[in-house]
Amino acid sequence: MGSEAEGNPPPTSAAAVTELDVSRLDFSALRFRRLLRAWYTENARELPWRGAQDPYAIWLSEIMLQQTRVSTVVDRYTQFLHRFPTIHALAVADEEDVLALWSGLGYYRRARMLHRGAQFVDREFDGKLPRTLGKLRMLPGVGEYTGAAIASIAFGESVAVLDGNVERVLLRILGQAERNGSQARARLLQVAQQLIPPSSRRPAAENRAGDHNQAMMELGAMICLPRSPLCSHCPVLEMCKTRGEHPTRPRARMQSRTVAHLLALRKRGVVTEVLLERRPADVSLMAGMMELPALPLNASQGREPVLRLRHAITNTNYYVQVFSEGAKPSGEADASLLEKVLATKAERKWVATSRLSQQPLTGVTRKTLQRLNLMSVPKLAIDA
Repeated sequence: MGSEAEGNPPPTSAAAVTELDVSRLDFSALRFRRLLRAWYTENARELPWRGAQDPYAIWLSEIMLQQTRVSTVVDRYTQFLHRFPTIHALAVADEEDVLALWSGLGYYRRARMLHRGAQFVDREFDGKLPRTLGKLRMLPGVGEYTGAAIASIAFGESVAVLDGNVERVLLRILGQAERNGSQARARLLQVAQQLIPPSSRRPAAENRAGDHNQAMMELGAMICLPRSPLCSHCPVLEMCKTRGEHPTRPRARMQSRTVAHLLALRKRGVVTEVLLERRPADVSLMAGMMELPALPLNASQGREPVLRLRHAITNTNYYVQVFSEGAKPSGEADASLLEKVLATKAERKWVATSRLSQQPLTGVTRKTLQRLNLMSVPKLAIDA
C-alpha cells in the first residue's frame, strides 16, 4: 500500500456546524484508513463488479444496488451486461427491452434514468462517461451519491460517498444519533471527506479513494449492521464511541393493502399464453409495466384463489390473491372473470409463457408467474 500524508483534505460543505464540530477529527484519519483497508483486503466479498475496469459496468452496478439486495443484483447485473455490453448498446435499445431485464429489481425509474443517461452520454460525450463528479452529475438519474461512487471507483477521484451504510458507520463512530435534514447530512459528508485518502499524483498508483469508499460501504453492509452489529469483528472498533446500535428515528409503519389479479390462460396449438395488462403511464408506481389484469375485490367473492402471496413495495405490504378464470364459484357457472376484465379499458396482450422473461413485468407479477411454474426462477449466485 502506498504512503499517504497525515493531513486531511478540507471539508467540502460550507453548511453551518451547530451540533457537531467536524473541523478536526479526534482520531487519526490515517490510522482509520489503514485499519479499514487491511480489513477490506482480507474480507471483501467477491462480486462481479469488484475490480471492473469499464466505468459503464461500475455505473450499472451502482444504479442496480440502490435499495436492492446484493443477492438480487448479482445475476441480473451479469445478464444486463451480456445483453447491453456498452453504453451505445444500451442507448439504442428499446425502453421496453431495458425494463424487461430490470423486472424484479423494483424502482423502475432507475432503469428509465439509466437508459436516458446512456443516450445522453452517447450523444454528448461520444459514448464515454465523464471522469469527474461535477460532470457526472449532469447525467439523468445520477445524484450526489452515485456520482461520487462512479468518480471514485472508476476514476480515482478523491470524493466521499455517503449512502445508508456509510452514514450508519459514521454516526456510530462519532457517537451521534440519527438526525433528519440537509445540515446533518452535510456534516456527515464533511467527516466522510476527511477520512477519504487524497488523490495520488502517481499515474500507476492503486485506487485508494475508490477502495476506501467500497470498504466503508462493505463495513456497513457486513459488520456495522442496523441491528446487532458485529462489533467484535470491526477493524476500527478502537475509534468507535457507540460500540453497538445508535439511536435512530422512528420508521414509518408498514401499511397493508389487499389486491386481486386474474390469471387467464389460453392454448394456441402447443403454446400456452398468459393475458397481461399494461399499467397506466400516469401512475406513480411501475408506470408502463406489464402485470396480470387487476380485479375488483368484489368480483372474486365466493371464489377460491389459486395463489395467495405477500409482496412488499416501499412501505406497503400487498396481500395478493390470484384467481383463475377456470375456478368458478358455485351457482355462478356462467360468470366470467375474463369478461369483467375485458369490459374495462386497458392495453392488454396475450404472451406466450416462453416469452414472459422478455416482458417488462412488475415484481409481483414475476413472483406470481414463478410460483405458478409459468416462469423459470433464476438461480442466485451469492447471498447478501
